[in-house]
Amino acid sequence: MKITFYSNFLNHHQLPFCIEMYKRLGKDFTFVATEMIPEERLKLGYEDMNDKYSFVLTTYQNQKNYEKALKLGVESDVVIIGSAPDEFIKDRIKQNKLTFRYSERIFKRGRYRIINPRVFISLIKNHTRYRKRNLYMLCASAYTAADFRLVGAYRKKTFKWGYFPEVLEYKVDELMEKKQHTVPKILWVGRLLSLKQPEDAIRVARMLKSSGYSFQMNIIGSGEKEYILKNLIRQYDLDGNINMLGTMTPEEVRGYMEESNIFIFTSDFNEGWGAVLNEAMNSGCAVVASHAIGSVPFLIRNRKNGLIYKNGDIKNLYNCVKDLIENPEWCNELGVEAYKTLKEMWNAECATDRLDRLINALLTEDKVEFTNGPCSEAELISHKYKY
Repeated sequence: MKITFYSNFLNHHQLPFCIEMYKRLGKDFTFVATEMIPEERLKLGYEDMNDKYSFVLTTYQNQKNYEKALKLGVESDVVIIGSAPDEFIKDRIKQNKLTFRYSERIFKRGRYRIINPRVFISLIKNHTRYRKRNLYMLCASAYTAADFRLVGAYRKKTFKWGYFPEVLEYKVDELMEKKQHTVPKILWVGRLLSLKQPEDAIRVARMLKSSGYSFQMNIIGSGEKEYILKNLIRQYDLDGNINMLGTMTPEEVRGYMEESNIFIFTSDFNEGWGAVLNEAMNSGCAVVASHAIGSVPFLIRNRKNGLIYKNGDIKNLYNCVKDLIENPEWCNELGVEAYKTLKEMWNAECATDRLDRLINALLTEDKVEFTNGPCSEAELISHKYKY
């Protein structure tokens, strides 16, 4: 079976899945990169992987590669297309060949944008009109299915998917031993941007200190809000509690995750997936995450393998963190369950297995029904906090 995956550029969130596909299919798997990795990503520590792996075809290097990519769009048995031009699947859809779109949510800034005539017409043209075609949606956000349903697209054709960063294997007892500290360690990781709401972590730290709790908080990342955050730390007299550590490589971040007890993920609805959640759970952190983040409803079972709080509700966030500090055994239990979730289900190997079964079922008109995890049905989820 020949499978081709189109996207803008290869990154470490997609690499494990691509390696699994290549292991199974060899030269019959191709990742088509349609753009060079942006310089901004390279400065953040990303690696340029487009020229590193034999299964990558770069369309921007020469006309021959571009034409080969167009040909693969028609000849492949299955195509997965993410952030890449539709020209690669235009003829394929006409021929009604099995195709998966791979998308985060489309209304990150609010579903009210559906009333914009240009947005509405574009969605009808590129999605709704193909509702009877052999075209399906791999949802890289829990909110993707509901966004597309607003225009009647992909009804009963949406599947849970996401990003699959490398899942490291630990001896659980040894991993949890790294988290034994005299005071709990809290971690926040991300670009210091408005959508990430990093100031929420600092406000929670202020509340914890005011309530007399001992803790250490590390913030990893850089961005436009760095100056504001440093001022807040001084204003709230938190210099002894919070360390601003700047930008780090993915490997260095993992090291901090492995030693942290609690991971706070504070982004709003503009966070498409949020692969840092996969990494924190894989590292055995007890995660406290905003319900607005695309990966959260897929990965976290509230109070089973992490905690979900209402986006923007600082008191709710504070109470979750406080409960974990007061109950260190429960904190450890959530961390262990988080690790198991990634090790047993939300990883590239499991996702590839399930996608293979889904593809065969769709090609033969059989039924494969996963009750949860990758390739299970992506139900419609509203913005309302329901946990």
